[in-house]
Parts: sequence; structure tokens; C-alpha cells
Amino acid sequence: MPPPPDETLDLFPERPERPLEPHAPLAERMRPHRLEDLVGHEEMLAPGRPLHTLVEQGALPSIILWGPPGSGKTTLAWILGQMQNARLTPLSAVTAGVPEIRKAIESARRTQLRTLLFIDEIHRLNKAQQDALLPHVEAGVVTLIGATTENPSFAVIAPLLSRCRVIPLEALGAEAIGRVLDRALEDEELGLGSARLELSQDARKSLILASQGDARRALGMLEASATVHLSSGRRSQPLSAETVGEAVGRIALRHDRDGEEHFNVVSAMIKSLRASDPDAALHYMVRLLEAGEDALYISRRLVIFASEDVGNADPGALSLAVASHQAVERIGLPEGRIPLAQVTTYLACAPKSNAAYSALDRAAADLEGQGPLPIPMHLRNAPTALMKELGYGEGYVYAHDAQDEFVAAENLPEALRGHRYYEPKERGAEAALAERLRVFRSRRESER
Repeated sequence: MPPPPDETLDLFPERPERPLEPHAPLAERMRPHRLEDLVGHEEMLAPGRPLHTLVEQGALPSIILWGPPGSGKTTLAWILGQMQNARLTPLSAVTAGVPEIRKAIESARRTQLRTLLFIDEIHRLNKAQQDALLPHVEAGVVTLIGATTENPSFAVIAPLLSRCRVIPLEALGAEAIGRVLDRALEDEELGLGSARLELSQDARKSLILASQGDARRALGMLEASATVHLSSGRRSQPLSAETVGEAVGRIALRHDRDGEEHFNVVSAMIKSLRASDPDAALHYMVRLLEAGEDALYISRRLVIFASEDVGNADPGALSLAVASHQAVERIGLPEGRIPLAQVTTYLACAPKSNAAYSALDRAAADLEGQGPLPIPMHLRNAPTALMKELGYGEGYVYAHDAQDEFVAAENLPEALRGHRYYEPKERGAEAALAERLRVFRSRRESER
């Protein structure tokens, strides 16, 4: 339970001689207490940079820290709060409701100190809770520090977002994770330094790779691996990659089907297909599968791509994509990965044309702009004598009775005569369609 909001938090006491909690995990023990100890965001936090200057001057604005798990959001929020010589009130969006928010605001009004309201997982606040917070952030009663793994554009209401500075934090790179591990291995007071533990290069690489840019995960896996290694009687040998695998097991890729990263990977796959890059497209397709994405969802996206982006440049692409979807539906995983790989690489290498898709948009725009215009009489159905007397179907020429099975009559509504929607591209099979259409259009104009 967090302390009540009217209590001042001492979040960063002096570095203790021993861990405050005897069983605190390594990641908690190694949490940085100073801005200069925070790994991976040096460029953003360097002296002279805007954020560092604002912090030094005690003019920290309301901010939202946005980044993946383990990127340092919570630690940075606490360090920034400490540097402001202010009162820090923490709330968790998981447990806090409107009453808790109002209580924190009232407490801030009563104190003489500046209040920094830290809300972890701010994306979990609903609209009513964010609305309750908004006027007090706007009036400066509290300075908001929010932390979120979700895109604030979607997770935070626009009025509140406009009053905050969004600070994006990327997942830590391999070099930064390596420094996090080294610091834990060297620190004899709070880390693993007293164990004189040595990592093999393969083990180090395994930990960095499996961490997926998450410092907290990296330290957790290091601690688990060290426990297995030190209890195995191999203390004198470097900790091996095999021990890492034994201690942490198979690491699942981080993936949220409703979150931004899901859509980023899907977007990367589609854009790689569109760029005719089969290697990148296959990478992102496998990444989706390994993260647990529904194989049928992937195959549906490939069916859409085959029609939207390949189109008539290779009419067989749609048939292949549909066949792949049916194959995945019938055989499932893991074998379903094979037809997915086949159609992914085929679509990437196929000639591309979005002409049919673009034609659809242009036709829809005319329909929206001019409504359902009268259909030319020669195209209308004439099932009764009365309709024939009124001219329905008059002048209609059956194409199969015409020379070359071509009819020069204008078939668009009168107000749209001459409009062209479909403009085939000069690539793949669509080039032949383009040439045939040029002849048809030329004849239609000359015989009109």
C-alpha cells in the first residue's frame, strides 16, 4: 500500500550500507539514485540539454515518460522528483480512483512545498479520472509526472496531453544493457561483486539478447543465472550461456495484440512487402509468429496486401494468398508457417500496383460528392413492357455480338462522362491491361 498522500516521501535516502530489504531483488538494489547513474539516455539528459536545464533550474514542467518496460521511466521520475527539492506523491493508476486523486490534490493545496504527483501506468486512468486531474495540472496545483508503456496519443486525453511534455524513452541498446550487467557484477555492496562472478562472452550475449532492452529483466535473469551457477559447484568457472538458458528458460518476445508494438511490427511487415524486401518482410512475419500472434490474422493481412498492393500487376498473387490462408486454417501451426513464408516472399518479390485500390477510392469519392446519379437508359433492366416503352434498355448492344466484343457506348452517368478511375501501371501483367485499355478508350472516344 502506498503511504497516504499527506505524508512526504523520502524516496531516495542516502545509499545504505546494506540493502534496506534483505530479500530485495537485484534490480531493485541496483536502481540508480542519481541522474548521472541512469544508463541509456545520456544524450537526452546531458548537461545543456533542455530537460537537464529545466531540472537544474527547478522549473520541471508536467511530463509524461513514455517507453517500454525496463527503460527507466519510474527511476527517472523519482530522480527528477528528488532533484526538484519538492514533495513527491506517488499514485498507481491500477489502484487509484477519483477519490484518491482528489485526496492527493487537497493535500497538495495544504502544503507549502511544490507537489510532484507521480502516476505510474497513467494509461490505465479512465477518462473520468483524467478529467478529475486536468484542472489541477492546468492551475499548477500539482506538477504531473506520468509513466506509461502505451502511446500517450491514444492513452491520455487530449486536454491533459496538451499540458504535458512527452518524453519518449527507447528500449535500452545492447551496450547500455551490458553496462547495467557490468555494474551489478562489480558492485560489492548491493550487487554481485562479492561473489566474484565472471560471465562468459556467450552468457553475456545471451543475457543482453534475452533482455529485449529491459534493464529490470536483464538484472532479474542475471540474478537467477548467478544463483544456479553458484549452487552448481562451478563457482571457479565463468557463468555459461547454458546456465543462463537453464535458469531463465525460453524467453517470450514482448508483444501486446492491443498495444502499439503489435501495430508497429505489422506495419513494418506490410511496408517491407511494399518495398519489395522479402528478407525484412520475413523477419517481421516471424517476429509476429514467435510473439504468439494469430497465424490467421497474419494470413488475412497478406490476402489484403495481395489485392491492395500487388493487384493486377500479378493477378495470381491473390489466389496464392487465399490458398495460403486456407492452408493455415486447415493445418494450423507450426506447419502453417511454411505457406506463410511462401506467400510472404512471393508478395515481396511480385510486381506492385495499387491502381485498382486507387481507382476504388476515386470512384467512392465521386459517389460521395455527387450521390447516386441516374443510370444511363441503355444499361437499365427492362423486364416489363412498360419499362421498354419508357426506353429502358434502349440502344443496348450485347458485347458478344459486337466486333472484337467491344462496345463504344458511354456507360458512366451523364455527369461523370469522361471520368477515369482505373489507371493501370506499366509493370508486370498490368502492362498488358494498360495497353488494351488505351485501345478501348481511344476507340470509345473516336466512336462516341
